[in-house]
Amino acid sequence: MSQKTLRIGLIGAGGNMRLRHVPGLRALSGVEIVAVCNRRPESTRAAAREFGIARTFENWQDLVADPNVDAIVIGTWPYLHCPITVAAFEAGKHVLVEARMSLNAAEAHRMHAAARRHPHLVAQIVPSPFGLKGHNMIGELIQGGFLGELREVHVHALNNALADPASPLSWRQDAALSGYNMLSLGILHETLLRWVPAPVRVMAQVHAYIPTRIDPQSGVHRAVGTPDSVQALAVLEDGTRVVYHMSGVVRYGQGTGIRLFGTEGVLYYDLAADRIWGASRQHAAPSASSESLQEIPIPEEKARSWRVEAEFAEAIRSGAPIEFTDFATGVSYMEFTEAVARSAQRGEAVELPLAEFVVTEANEKR
Repeated sequence: MSQKTLRIGLIGAGGNMRLRHVPGLRALSGVEIVAVCNRRPESTRAAAREFGIARTFENWQDLVADPNVDAIVIGTWPYLHCPITVAAFEAGKHVLVEARMSLNAAEAHRMHAAARRHPHLVAQIVPSPFGLKGHNMIGELIQGGFLGELREVHVHALNNALADPASPLSWRQDAALSGYNMLSLGILHETLLRWVPAPVRVMAQVHAYIPTRIDPQSGVHRAVGTPDSVQALAVLEDGTRVVYHMSGVVRYGQGTGIRLFGTEGVLYYDLAADRIWGASRQHAAPSASSESLQEIPIPEEKARSWRVEAEFAEAIRSGAPIEFTDFATGVSYMEFTEAVARSAQRGEAVELPLAEFVVTEANEKR
């Protein structure tokens, strides 16, 4: 593969494909986008014209089976992620799949199992863009003892994206298309997993303040399938307690960020502004107030940037491991998201990893 052009097929041509993946792939030498398939023939042809892609397919199955395609980039809604991913691996294709990974944890495990059956093929999930810039800086501060022993974490994403009752039903609010994925829960949990241990217990409540919306396809009101307000409590492997607060109906006081509280200090990553603030007894300036947070600059040489498409191509050519984001991480955040939904539905705590998948994995090892 390192000696020839890497031929990419696109399935789905939505916003992120146009904004990030197509430009990112085109910026790489020795990479060519050779085929595309979108939801409808007319949108497929439009994408082909827009991006100058030579070949079009009316269904994704034919594109996946094409021997002249080496790798698939999946930009569809989550309901198709699992079947396309599994089929692509079986056809010998590398896979970069858009987040969220799947509809539910069961699908995520099927995708991961298919990837493990084909270890020579690259399996990558489009990562959460939150926190990439300051990833190295946060890691260094934690490893250097800035926080001391981690005790509590607050994760929040508050906005007004769903505050208008007149806004039409989005595919993200259709459980048949998006599954258990709700608001920014999964994408921010993925970000948090880069810096802290995985959760072992979840307790949650969810609510839809606007329970129905107009379906743009039919013009009639339909029940929304996902909440517009989520609160969850979690316990991590090391005993750290985490509070998650997600809302799409907050008109003021909005923001997105993660606060890490430890025995020695606190770090606040403002994810919307990509800025880090903190205070620590071990690193306090002599003149600083004991209660004030100081901005911690992210040096240019330590700042990370979006290079997902480059990482995908490099992994195919050199066998380098995927850092952002591998399928094991995707399984973890899909189990967490489903655990939140189960807890909210049952009104009780849910243990992680989910019991049925622990049994499956144990059986696989026998």
